[in-house]
Amino acid sequence: MTFQVWGWRREDASQVLAWMPEAEGGRGAAMPRRTPATKDPTAVERANLLNMAKLSIKGLIESALSFGRTLDSDYPPLQQFFVVMEHCLKHGLKVRKSFLSYNKTIWGPLELVEKLYPEAEEIGASVRDLPGLKTPLGRARAWLRLALMQKKMADYLRCLIIQRDLLSEFYEYHALMMEEEGAVIVGLLVGLNVIDANLCVKGEDLDSQVGVIDFSMYLKNEEDIENERDVQIAAILDQKNYVEELNRQLNSTVSSLHSRVDSLEKSNTKLIEELAIAKNNIIKLQEENHQLRSENKLILMKTQQHLEVTKVDVETELQTYKHSRQGLDEMYNEARRQLRDESQLRQDVENELAVQVSMKHEIELAMKLLEKDIHEKQDTLIGLRQQLEEVKAINIEMYQKLQGSEDGLKEKNEIIARLEEKTNKITAAMRQLEQRLQQAEKAQMEAEDEDKKYLQECQSKSDNLQKQISQKEKQLVQLETDLKIEKEWRQTLQEDLQKEKDALSHLRNETQQIISLKKEFLNIQDENQQLKKIYHEQEQALQELGNKLSESKLKIEDIKEANKALQGLVWLKDKEATHCKLCEKEFSLSKRKHHCRNCGEIFCNACSDNELPLPSSPKPVRVCDSCHALLIQRCSSNLP
Repeated sequence: MTFQVWGWRREDASQVLAWMPEAEGGRGAAMPRRTPATKDPTAVERANLLNMAKLSIKGLIESALSFGRTLDSDYPPLQQFFVVMEHCLKHGLKVRKSFLSYNKTIWGPLELVEKLYPEAEEIGASVRDLPGLKTPLGRARAWLRLALMQKKMADYLRCLIIQRDLLSEFYEYHALMMEEEGAVIVGLLVGLNVIDANLCVKGEDLDSQVGVIDFSMYLKNEEDIENERDVQIAAILDQKNYVEELNRQLNSTVSSLHSRVDSLEKSNTKLIEELAIAKNNIIKLQEENHQLRSENKLILMKTQQHLEVTKVDVETELQTYKHSRQGLDEMYNEARRQLRDESQLRQDVENELAVQVSMKHEIELAMKLLEKDIHEKQDTLIGLRQQLEEVKAINIEMYQKLQGSEDGLKEKNEIIARLEEKTNKITAAMRQLEQRLQQAEKAQMEAEDEDKKYLQECQSKSDNLQKQISQKEKQLVQLETDLKIEKEWRQTLQEDLQKEKDALSHLRNETQQIISLKKEFLNIQDENQQLKKIYHEQEQALQELGNKLSESKLKIEDIKEANKALQGLVWLKDKEATHCKLCEKEFSLSKRKHHCRNCGEIFCNACSDNELPLPSSPKPVRVCDSCHALLIQRCSSNLP
């Protein structure tokens, strides 16, 4: 029985196993049998990893959809997917140097995603805050699980693949992430967005897991494949029936939408016609408004002319009244003269006065009646004045022109009051002048008749003015309505203009924001380049510091050894040494004693004729021959 992996045979699977890239510790155990015409091994590795990624992603999606609920960390296809992704990310990784050792981890390129995709900062921060993770590989595994839960693994890795300049620091040129296979895998990862996963990262031991791919999940016999094909064919037929029903529904909706579009087009044409009619009506109304304005101006001109004519008439009436007043004054002077002349006839008149007393009472009654009529006329004049004041609030110019006529009426009222005073004087004179009293009464009656005629004329004129004012009020009301319509039309136009101005200002603000964002983007790119330069300089400085630290460590170890040697040695006293330690010659006045500053023993001049700098003193000091050879050998071994 031959086993197949969705079209693969066991022989192909064995080749995949043989060409798998290195896992946790080293290369795969089984090496491929090369023929003379074999392909590039890195290309074969990339192809095998791509096929394994396709199998794992396809199997995970199908099993998850059939599983029907959220996946947890113990789900075997999900574990195999993470192992395959780990192998894909490890392919072609460069060895990174550090102070103490050399490491090779995928956490470095994944950590770059935070700089390229700002939304990935949360994942990086949460991975760093996890307490149980100690190795970079564990952090990378936790990062992959969190990215899958967020459904953004494809987006994050797409940002990483686009920046190949940055990836070249971590991967070789032939790595999977640097070639087209990486882009294909990132495209396949988009399908994982349909999966809901709930993974507990805190409880898992991600540092010590062994990433080995289990191929038994992908090996199936022919009967299982045939059963799966039958199930797939049945599912495809069901989907076909469902798609046909959907197509029918969509056709019905499309037909209804077409009918709606036709009705909307008809209504749109109607609205356009109504709009044209409304525009024509507006133009006609504007023309009528201009005509009404011209008519209003003509009416105002006519009223002004009429008011000027009334002013001239009032002035002529005043002049006639002045002439009549002069005649009355002359008559009054003549009466005075007659009183002087007829004072002598007073005694005769007194007898006749008793007869005329009754006549006086009747005259007084008549005068009271005249006063009542005068008061009524004054009340009517006050009402006319109130009406004129109301007209004054509507039209100030007409009120100013009518004010002259009111002043004339006031003067006439004053004249009437003066006439009443004169009548009183005439009545007093009538006591003395009985004969001339009848003449005075006749003159008074004539004056009253003239006053009545004048008042009637004034009332007729006031009635005519009221009629004209009412007509003008009606015209003003019509003009006000027309002005309101024009104001509303202007307001609507102003609102439309304001909306267009707001839209223009909004667009300008957006363009300014886009320009500012472009500038910020350019500034950020410049800062990024500067940070890269600083990063390279700091790496070089750190390497130099590491070399210096290693040298200083070696020097410190030498100093420690020297200190240990010094602690073990004792400074020998002059009295205790009688012979040289090396040549064993006895000391005398010619052979003097000399201490070795390194070991503390006493030697002669010939055996201690050497000088070297020691850790205890930077200046060269006396050293014996044996210590001199030992120190020179140590220095030569420390040199690179």
